[in-house]
Amino acid sequence: MKNILLLSLIFFSFQTIAKERVYIDIGKAKIKKSLLALPALNFFGSPKAKNATIVGQNLFSTIKNDLDVASMFAFISPKAFIEDTRKTGLRPAPQFPGGFKYANWTPLETEFLIRAGYRISNNKLTLETYVYYIPQAKLIFNQSYEGTLRSYRRIAHRFSSDIIRQLTGKKAMFNSKLTFTSDRRKRNEKEVYIMDWDGFNPQRITNHKGITLSPNWSSDGSKVLYSSYTYHRKAKRRNIDLFIYDLAQKRRYLASYKKGINSGGSFFPGDKEIALSISLNNNPNIYSMNLIGKKKFKQLTRGPFGAMNVEPAVSPDGKKIAFSSTRSGRPMIYVMSRRGGPARKVTFAGKYNSSPSWSPDGKKIAFAGYVKGHFDIFTVNIDGTGLKQLTSAKKLNGTMATNEDPSWSPDGRYIVFTSDRTGKNQIYMINSDGSNERRVTHDKYQYFKPKWSPFLD
Repeated sequence: MKNILLLSLIFFSFQTIAKERVYIDIGKAKIKKSLLALPALNFFGSPKAKNATIVGQNLFSTIKNDLDVASMFAFISPKAFIEDTRKTGLRPAPQFPGGFKYANWTPLETEFLIRAGYRISNNKLTLETYVYYIPQAKLIFNQSYEGTLRSYRRIAHRFSSDIIRQLTGKKAMFNSKLTFTSDRRKRNEKEVYIMDWDGFNPQRITNHKGITLSPNWSSDGSKVLYSSYTYHRKAKRRNIDLFIYDLAQKRRYLASYKKGINSGGSFFPGDKEIALSISLNNNPNIYSMNLIGKKKFKQLTRGPFGAMNVEPAVSPDGKKIAFSSTRSGRPMIYVMSRRGGPARKVTFAGKYNSSPSWSPDGKKIAFAGYVKGHFDIFTVNIDGTGLKQLTSAKKLNGTMATNEDPSWSPDGRYIVFTSDRTGKNQIYMINSDGSNERRVTHDKYQYFKPKWSPFLD
C-alpha cells in the first residue's frame, strides 16, 4: 500500500546535517513563529519546456500552503528580498560561484531560508532542495526528490514533511490522507472516497450506488472499513453490513452482516481485530471481531437497561475503547477496557455527545457536543478534565452552524471535522488548541464522517 501511495517516487538524500538539533520546539504551549524566506523555485532547463512554469508554481504553492498550515513560520515578503533569487544559485557564495550571500538575508532577520530548484526531463520531475539556518550561516539539510510530473504534489508534501522533521524532530502529516463519504457522484447517494488532507485528488473507492457510512482507516493505512445498506436476496431484506476495502487490491470484503446494523468499525493495532457496533433486536452494543481465521465475535457491552452503545473508537495503544452511550440517560462519552467490563464516564455536560476520536498520544478525546441547538467540536482529557470547546461558527443567516465528526491528524496537531456553515456539509480543519481554523473543501457537495489516515510515509 505504501508503495502505491508513494506513487513510485524516489527520494535521494545527499546530505543531512545536525539531525540531533531541535530548531523549533513544538512542545511549548505557544510557538513563536520563525521568520522564513521562501523564494520562488528556480527552474533548471529550457524555458520552452512544456508545463515548466505551471509545475513550478504548483510545487511552490503546495509547499507554501503546507508550511503555512504548520503554524510555525512567518513568511518574509519577496518584495523585501535584497538579492534577486532568480539570478543566484541554491548554494552560498563564495564557496559556490554565483551563489547567494548569507549577508543579504541577515538584515531581514531571516531565521530559515529555503532554496530549491527543479528539472523536467520527459515525464520525470526532479526537485533539489536546501534549507539554511541564517543566524549561523549553516546548511541544515539538502535533499533531492524524483517522480513523475503527475506526482508533483506528493513530492512537495514529502519535502514539507522533511522540513518539519528536521526543524522539530517530529513527523509531519503532509503525506497523509482523509477518507469520508460524500454525494460527489450523485445526489441522494453516499460513496466512500479518499483524498489528500488538503482537499486535492479525491478518489471514489466504493460503488454501492446507495448509502455508505462511517469509513475508518486500518492502522497501516492499507484498508478502509465502512458500512453500507445492502440488499440480501435470499432473506429479501436490506441490512447495514460492514465491509473492508483493500486499497492495494482494489477489492472489498464483507466483514460483518448480522441482522440489523453493523457499523462504526474501528481497527485494533495490527489490523487483525476490529471493534464495531451491532444492533440486535434494536439494542445496539459494542462487539469485538477477530478477522484472522474463523471469525469470532465477542460482546463487550450489555446495555444496561436497553442503553445504546455505539461509535467505538479504539485507543492508539489498543488497550481501551471510547464510545457513546445512553446508559446515564443522555448520550455521553465513555471509556472501557478493550475486553469490555465496567465503563468510565468521560463527558458530563451537554445534551448529546458523540463521535469520539483519540489523540495519537492517547491522552485526549475529541468529540461532537450538542449545545443550544447545534453541535460543536470539543476536546477532553481521558480522565474527564480539561474540557475545551474548539469551534463556534454562524451560518449566513446568522444562526449557529453545526460542527461535528472530529478526527485527529496522525501527528496530533490538527483536527478535521465537518461544518454546515456555508449551507453544505464541508470539511474543515483546526489546530488542536483551537487556533487557525481553515476550510479544506470548496465545492457544492456534502461530506460526512471524515477520518484522518495514519502516517503514510
